[in-house]
Amino acid sequence: MRLFVRVVERRSFSAAATDLGLARSTATEAIKRLEAALGARLLERTTRHVTPTLDGRTYFARCQSILAEVEAADAAFRDSQPRGLLRIDAHGLLTRTFLLPRLPAFLDHYPGIDLHLGQGDRLVDMVREGIDCVLRAGHPEDSGLIQRRLALIPEITCASPIYLERHGTPRHPDDLEGHWMVGFVSSGTGEVLPLEFTGEGGLREVLLPRRVTANNSTTLADLARLGYGLIQAPRYRFKEDLREGRMVEVLPDHPPTPTPIHALYPQNRHMAPRLRVFLDWAAEVFREADV
Repeated sequence: MRLFVRVVERRSFSAAATDLGLARSTATEAIKRLEAALGARLLERTTRHVTPTLDGRTYFARCQSILAEVEAADAAFRDSQPRGLLRIDAHGLLTRTFLLPRLPAFLDHYPGIDLHLGQGDRLVDMVREGIDCVLRAGHPEDSGLIQRRLALIPEITCASPIYLERHGTPRHPDDLEGHWMVGFVSSGTGEVLPLEFTGEGGLREVLLPRRVTANNSTTLADLARLGYGLIQAPRYRFKEDLREGRMVEVLPDHPPTPTPIHALYPQNRHMAPRLRVFLDWAAEVFREADV
């Protein structure tokens, strides 16, 4: 059942076999025996993908429920220590800044957990790619995933010294005439996101002229360091730059709205103990971080 569920989730015999530490030939033969025992064809196989048949989808749903009960029963009579491979996908800078410094203590505390860290901003098919959870900054769209907020990260407006020498330092959002921004292009809408400023009058959005745009936050930060305009980003991204004078915070009395950090995971998948303890640990990491 575990193998069959993993094949359906990953849409691949090879990927499922790798996840479970099996040879592909072993996985293929096991599914053939399962289909023969049930007297039903569960999977449609093509050269590129494996998809469940109508019977396969029905059996898949029952297997998920049964395996969740088995795992809960086993945990009640074992040492209840979480174990197994946990696949997490998060932005590289977020991972390096918050998770990696405290990761040794987590893995020492849970020796039965093996961790795979994928890094990126892209949209991922969590079920098909075998990812247990993604960590994302911002406000996720309603994707059918369960969302757990882990933190609220302060944002700042800043620019390089060379930019401020050329264009001056704004003291108020009303002073932004003649200024430029580096434009972040939303992967969801394809549009450049405006700058945000908070103050006595509430939230104010300003879309400034820009000569360069990008859809990658790391590239955008590099463009800002080169002097192409104002940028808004989490404070931790420019922490070292601010300390070393490579970037300067502006309009500190009118900061952007804070950015939430969310964990997202499939709602139709039983939350394994290893994922539960990871999310509790990640929430503590962000709660105690100097952001």
